[in-house]
Amino acid sequence: MKMKNIILISFLSFFGVSQSIAETRITYKSAKSTSSYYQMAVQIADTIKKSTNGDMILTIEESQGSVQNVKEVAGRKGNYVFTTPPVLVKLAIAEKAMFKGKGNPKYKNIRALFPIPSLTMHFVMSKKSGVTSFKDMEGKTILLGKGSFGAKEGAKYIKKFGLEGKVKLAQVELSNAVPALKNGQIDGFVTAGSYPAPNVIEAAASMGVNVISLNNDQIKSSKRTKLVIPAGTYAGQKSDISTTSLPVVAYTTTDMSDEIAYNLTKAYWDNKGKLGEAAKWWNGVTPKMLSNISTKIHPGAIKLYKEIGAKLADHH
Repeated sequence: MKMKNIILISFLSFFGVSQSIAETRITYKSAKSTSSYYQMAVQIADTIKKSTNGDMILTIEESQGSVQNVKEVAGRKGNYVFTTPPVLVKLAIAEKAMFKGKGNPKYKNIRALFPIPSLTMHFVMSKKSGVTSFKDMEGKTILLGKGSFGAKEGAKYIKKFGLEGKVKLAQVELSNAVPALKNGQIDGFVTAGSYPAPNVIEAAASMGVNVISLNNDQIKSSKRTKLVIPAGTYAGQKSDISTTSLPVVAYTTTDMSDEIAYNLTKAYWDNKGKLGEAAKWWNGVTPKMLSNISTKIHPGAIKLYKEIGAKLADHH
């Protein structure tokens, strides 16, 4: 009887220990389930689970947006990872804009882990329209969509670059952009997403498009981050496209241990090549994008970046 008890205790002890070693559970707060960023979250979770033999499990949670992701820091504990543009973390810490009067001391505990594909502005015009610059858009019918970052940013650029009242804005859903372009209902559409964007790939392959490049003055006046879409990204694209972007980063808080932050960040970068094989939007992510992070990086992630020789800003 004693021997049985000893064996049972030994078994339970071993099982308990192996469970604690084997599984690090992380909540990954992403975006709406219909978005490309939710798809990215699933790709990250699958890849990291496989590469760590199940030692690291990411549970994906749908989100209504980046602002919500930041605000949830106030009530979250443990291994909470979320995605958001760096500017929102800076605003939360400073209690400005949408965080004015809604500050929380926990916002100061937010720490960056790694960049993911940026929201990239695409001004897509049909070859048939002959449009190759913003000036050429005058008199054309453009689809902006509604409510999205791309729609708001597109409207801002149309006004800023002297096209307000000079282009016709189509009342069509962005999801119908490619069919509307094919049947001549519109001359072009504006979309923001990680490149290469699926709807731009479809339009370029099926009918031919010009994705408009912004000049340096236009990029500077937009107050956004410059991004270059390499030649050959889209069918018929013979030269680089200069455009603007909104960087997006995966963050956690000081609740996450240095060891877990290090292991998660390492697993991400070690497998970025595999992610890129599955979806090309990962190929645009490089350690150079760490320069877009304007607040503190987690010490565990910093350890990894020092090991690989990545350049970090002074405030880290």
